[in-house]
Amino acid sequence: MSAHDHHGHDHHDHSHDHHDHGHNHGHGHSHGHGHHHHGPGGHHDHAAGASANRIAIALGLNLSVLGAELLGAWYFGSLALLSDAAHMFTDAAGLAIALAALAIAKRPADDKRSFGYRRFEILAAAFNAVLLFIVGGFVLVEGIRRFFDPVPVASLGMMGVAGLGLVANVIAMAVLSGGRGHSMAVKGAYLEVMADALGSLAVIIGAGAIWATGLQWIDPLIGIGIALWVLPRTWALLRDTTQILLEGVPARLSLTEVREALAGHDGVGGVHDLHLWSLAGDDASLTAHVELVDDVEPEGVRVALIRMLDERFSVRHVTLQLEQGPCCETGHLHP
Repeated sequence: MSAHDHHGHDHHDHSHDHHDHGHNHGHGHSHGHGHHHHGPGGHHDHAAGASANRIAIALGLNLSVLGAELLGAWYFGSLALLSDAAHMFTDAAGLAIALAALAIAKRPADDKRSFGYRRFEILAAAFNAVLLFIVGGFVLVEGIRRFFDPVPVASLGMMGVAGLGLVANVIAMAVLSGGRGHSMAVKGAYLEVMADALGSLAVIIGAGAIWATGLQWIDPLIGIGIALWVLPRTWALLRDTTQILLEGVPARLSLTEVREALAGHDGVGGVHDLHLWSLAGDDASLTAHVELVDDVEPEGVRVALIRMLDERFSVRHVTLQLEQGPCCETGHLHP
């Protein structure tokens, strides 16, 4: 987390001595409306509840298909269905983790977690991405092995079970699609269900082709195709979650643009110690030391900067430390 404290008090300028500076600082703290880390009853609680409901429905559908595939694999002796069931099991685990993460994320901030628990959602999405990578790797290795050692499959039974899986996965995708723009956990769940739907569709096509031609190598070929399709999307999810966990600048924002907008504002002589990060992907927080030119009224500049950050960049959790007079001891870095 950032080393800067975020205070919950009203917007009062106050001067105090910092031990590492030889001059006073005026502090300005801004808290705009719609903070996602506020307590129960806020906008985010409602969104998290909706996301949790979507994931719970998808998990129920996923588990029912998993059961059918395991039975089908045993009854029809199909390794293809067993392999798909392994993929479904990983996805069910991922969905369960995402659901638990959303429940934890709704807990309000406390003395040990001043930012609250929303980042659990990002950890869950990252874990899901890692699981998908493992399953994708397994499918690639198993698919290559089957080219050299074909496995006979009961194609019609395999097609029936996969058809059931496809219907359930398409329903789950429809349920999740509405929430994937707002929640990384729902986005991760949607990717997994989409991979399952493609898996089911590929198994149906493969079963039909095997039934018609008797060529057993069609099965691993389709399995490898699915894995190669899913892995780039999994990489994108892992990249996005890692960026958030590393306190990276949100993808929609440019640190250079934000710095230039602050530094170019009336009354501002310089900006340093600028930090811009996101807690859970759909929010942005900013802290900065702002050096004021002589003879400006700090409160007016602070309020104007906060308004500009909100209107131009939709950054609503802002902590500005205002510095008047000659700044910059050796401890400061000026990017």
